[in-house]
Amino acid sequence: MHSLIQQLVSTALQQLQQQGLFAEEQIFSFQVERPRDKNHGDFATNAALVLAKTARLPPRQLAERILAALPAGQTAVERCEVAGPGFINFFLTPHTLQSLILTIAEQGTQYGRSQVGAGRRLQVEFVSANPTGPMHLGHGRGAVNGDVIVRLLQAIGCQVEREYYINDAGAQTLVLGRSVLIRYHALFGQEWPMPEGCYPGDYVRDIAIALRDAQGDRWLTPTLPDHPPGEVVDFAIARCLEWIREDLERLNIPFDTWFSERSLHTQGMIAHAIVQLEAKDLIYEGILEPPKGKQPEDWEARPQRLFRSSQFGDEVDRALQKSDGTYTYFAADIAYHLNKAERGFDTLINIWGADHGGYIKRVQSALAALTGRHTLLEVRLVQMVNLFRAGQPVRMSKRAGTFVTLREVVEETGADAVRFWFLLRSSGASLDFDLELAMAKTNENPVFYVQYAHARVHSLRRRLQERGGWVEVADARQLQRLSEEAELELLRLLSRYPEVVEQAALEKEPQKIPHYLLELAAAFHTYYNGHKILDEDTDLRAARLALANATGQVIANGLTLLGVHAPEQM
Repeated sequence: MHSLIQQLVSTALQQLQQQGLFAEEQIFSFQVERPRDKNHGDFATNAALVLAKTARLPPRQLAERILAALPAGQTAVERCEVAGPGFINFFLTPHTLQSLILTIAEQGTQYGRSQVGAGRRLQVEFVSANPTGPMHLGHGRGAVNGDVIVRLLQAIGCQVEREYYINDAGAQTLVLGRSVLIRYHALFGQEWPMPEGCYPGDYVRDIAIALRDAQGDRWLTPTLPDHPPGEVVDFAIARCLEWIREDLERLNIPFDTWFSERSLHTQGMIAHAIVQLEAKDLIYEGILEPPKGKQPEDWEARPQRLFRSSQFGDEVDRALQKSDGTYTYFAADIAYHLNKAERGFDTLINIWGADHGGYIKRVQSALAALTGRHTLLEVRLVQMVNLFRAGQPVRMSKRAGTFVTLREVVEETGADAVRFWFLLRSSGASLDFDLELAMAKTNENPVFYVQYAHARVHSLRRRLQERGGWVEVADARQLQRLSEEAELELLRLLSRYPEVVEQAALEKEPQKIPHYLLELAAAFHTYYNGHKILDEDTDLRAARLALANATGQVIANGLTLLGVHAPEQM
């Protein structure tokens, strides 16, 4: 519908261009939107307002010229009117809305999909949780958001690759290995106190038990070594990655690539990036100013190799090497993102935890310096999840190792509830997740409310099949019976779906889909409760059932984009 109005206005402007009102080289740029007030029509355009100066006419006068130039014989628009300073409002004919049912029936699962993004190759890197323990709810929210962003981009024709960055070379993996080693020795009666900063969770003991069962007493030593053996660290990382993969499978989230941070070091990718920065004179020896606030105990003023990130909008220049000569995490990140850029993607999208917000500018700076592409990397931040049970917060302590894992929540509430709830708010806002409400079979539970609307459509089908009066699709004559305002309003909602998908994809805002589905479900529940759909009047019954089927199809399409099931019975 949106593209139809866009085309009508474009055709009118081209007609005026041929009449000499606009220069031959004029490129028309204007917006077509849905007014918030339905009294202002189904669509409105600002074309006359934005082009008035070029046409050397007052906006309202230009609007009248545009209306006069609209294609003759078009049947989609019932009437148009000039409003306010020069907006043009369009009111669709009932027939245009009614015929949408035939379009939805014909396109089925493809309704709402497009080729707007065809030809674009994107990469989405998401989750990338450290392989040092089970996934928590924040990881899960990032996983679901990333997965649905990929689904949305694919729905508009983009080629998208999913990537998980395995942080298997950082200091935290050594902390994990040390924690496991302490628990491992405890299994043999050799108790050592857990040092500050080690991982206290029960899962560490589970890894230690698995290590003992697999390798016996091979790693027993009389004293705790300064550094855990590499094989112990690798064993612990592998076990954590196994859990992470299982958790992602439970949520039906696949990945195309699992990229190891270690490979950046072993394959010389960091050195490759450093050489390129040096060639651009973007690295120098310098002394950083002391950090703001409380200084770390190990901080000292000393010469370091620094990247000139302040030239690209960062607050300060950034260190690339530590005092022991090893590369910083930032240096590895530069190399990783350069590697991604060299793989030929048009856009890189990262889904990061909110605690990485201060890291965005420096990575974008380095990538812009190396590629000259200042908009190559987009970053979406995911805020924390607050867990509740029956309205009361669930207390958790990372320090004490007492926290509810993503797996526990998925097992208790189901993957559908977790996925839908994690998408109810913008990822940039914190989310309250109530375990009992997420499982409730009431209208207060949003996922139940939407799924129940879909199930109601199928209940109508079953009832009609039992009567032997099943009609697959009503014809155009029967659809004319859909003339009540509630029916036309439901049709307007259905017509919005392709626009919602496109907008959610282009803006990387997956929460727009559940918001739309809740609005559609509410309209359908109201219609269902207030109208006799299986009416004795054959034509009216066929028309209303076709409207219900179209609604069910759109709900199913939307839920599929969210990775949520559309049950036929509840």
